[in-house]
Amino acid sequence: MPTEAKAGTSESQIGVHWREEPLTEPPGSFVSQANMSDPSVFERFSEKNFPKCFEEYADLLTWDSKWHTILDAGNPPFWKWFVGGKLNASYNCVDRHLTSHGSKAALIWVPEPEDEPTRIITYRQLYDRVNEFALLLSEFARLHAGDRVTFHLPMIPELPVSMLAAARLGIIHNQVFGGFSAKACAERMEDSKSTVLVTIDGYYRNGKLIDKKKEADVTVTEAERLGTKVEKVLVWRRFPGQYVSEAPMVKGRDYFVDEAMKPFSGKTIGPVSMDAEAPLFLMYTSGSTGMPKGVQHRTGGYLAYVAGTSKYVQDIHPEDVYWCFADIGWITGHSYIVYGPLALAATSVMYEGVPLYPDAGRPWRIAERLGVNIFHTAPTTIRMLRKAGPDEPSKYTFRFKAMTTVGEPIEPEAWRWFYETVGKKQAVITDTWWQTETGGFMCSTIPALSPMKAGSAGPGMPGIYPIIYDEDGVEVPAGQNRAGNICIRNPWPGIMQTIWGDPDRFVRTYYSKYNRNKESKDWHDWPYFAGDGAVLAADGYFRILGRIDDVIKVAGHRLGTKELENAVLATPEVAEAAAIAMADELRGHVPVIYVALKPGTSSSKELEERIKENVVKELGPVARPRLVHIVPDLPKTRSGKIMRRLLASISDRTDYGDVTTLANPDIVETIRRQVQAE
Repeated sequence: MPTEAKAGTSESQIGVHWREEPLTEPPGSFVSQANMSDPSVFERFSEKNFPKCFEEYADLLTWDSKWHTILDAGNPPFWKWFVGGKLNASYNCVDRHLTSHGSKAALIWVPEPEDEPTRIITYRQLYDRVNEFALLLSEFARLHAGDRVTFHLPMIPELPVSMLAAARLGIIHNQVFGGFSAKACAERMEDSKSTVLVTIDGYYRNGKLIDKKKEADVTVTEAERLGTKVEKVLVWRRFPGQYVSEAPMVKGRDYFVDEAMKPFSGKTIGPVSMDAEAPLFLMYTSGSTGMPKGVQHRTGGYLAYVAGTSKYVQDIHPEDVYWCFADIGWITGHSYIVYGPLALAATSVMYEGVPLYPDAGRPWRIAERLGVNIFHTAPTTIRMLRKAGPDEPSKYTFRFKAMTTVGEPIEPEAWRWFYETVGKKQAVITDTWWQTETGGFMCSTIPALSPMKAGSAGPGMPGIYPIIYDEDGVEVPAGQNRAGNICIRNPWPGIMQTIWGDPDRFVRTYYSKYNRNKESKDWHDWPYFAGDGAVLAADGYFRILGRIDDVIKVAGHRLGTKELENAVLATPEVAEAAAIAMADELRGHVPVIYVALKPGTSSSKELEERIKENVVKELGPVARPRLVHIVPDLPKTRSGKIMRRLLASISDRTDYGDVTTLANPDIVETIRRQVQAE
């Protein structure tokens, strides 16, 4: 079996030691106003009504032509959704709201510097800007439907404008996370054969003005070395009429967007009616080997799925002020900052900078000032805010009705702080599990209908039928306290179409592991392999254990890193934890724990021993950490992910490589000196 489909897939051998948490009912005030409070939804989306059930999501959109076939499964696993239908994603997110919501805020952009004014962009203003930039792409950059355009942009309002302008013309957009290197951007341009790069001169990050145009010049050079000539670099300006980069503009290649758009001021261009199966965007996600995978998402099914899940899971109404505290460079931002909320005529908040700038109260000041009532963020950010300012939320008068977590499992201790301190015990929490490849939520509670459970994502979404298989493809039943590989038995509208330019890798990576008959045309024979480990409780709630290759082998036993970290976080002084495997001659590997403490607490040998004992108490003697390192902070990417690989390199005394792209690169050397001197 190919490496991508088998690497580390013995997660099912992990002994599961999770303690089941109590259920928490949603508050009555939420239930009374919820978009979905009808329990018949579970019957409507049951397997006997599949795939017709997903017409409910498609009916949230405006179609130019209606589909004749909901699901064409004739060429598995290359599913086709709403076949024959035509629509335009930009029209659905902008144009159709003008009559009823034209003067309402579509986007509220908060710059990182607190003394800089917030920008409000109404749906009418968004319409104007999208049209003008679409004309620039069409008439100046000479891009047309099916062409690819690459954006390397930070969290600025020009990013959704650029995305919606591309979607207006059927141009396939490829947004590269702004924190990725110039080389990473070049690799994605080469793979997608994109010849136009859209960037910005500079932006703020942690109080510093970052020179982004300088990176673009490196991208162009590297892309050409790889075989793709970048013909035009379109540069948005962070400040009107000012240029903040030190890199010179290259004549005949580089153009300021505001200047190049002048001929199109006040002009419009009609949205191109796109086939439901036409690709909308590419999003590259790292593979376990080789080049990043260009995840290709379709127009109709994807837009229907993110609109439906935004409405019924996040409970977004047009009058809500919704803030997804993520980056549009990730799938969360595509689905749940741009396409989902705007399809519902919501007001979507964007923030340029980092959560803790200039202090841990910043997110709560923003929420209070803007009247945010729906908040969506990652467990990494929750832990970061809990560590830096555990009491900060209580200082502000914001009031959330709903909160969503995304991106990784959330430990019960962090969940409880989020619920009690941030949500003030008055907001529902939807703890969602999904992936770049799935387009939208796969497991979650429907917030008005299902109680919450700390640390558990919940059941499969309506119309999504998850299953846990062991290594031999045998189902692991609910309530057995055994882990396995979570899969989805059925197709759904938000599922990726393919890997750009590599359909064989698509089949190999996501479908070959549990496919029993390659000739079968029956979708039941093609379960989607997610690559995540999970355990299913007796009540039907899934607890996600993380990536199946993120496992520590100790003397023949297998320990999930999330289990270890959860046990560590049960120690009251601990704010963040990272579990890694350190090489050991006798046992193969042993667990080593790195922790950062809450403010006002200090390290001690007694605390280290207490952490070890808590792990033993929760998981058993085999999980006892060899070492506990209490460090000032943990190394994180600019998206907030803890870099366990670097910590493993420090413990094993191997070269940890380049750290310049981290959010806190200096901490790595600080940790190395501390740990290797101990």
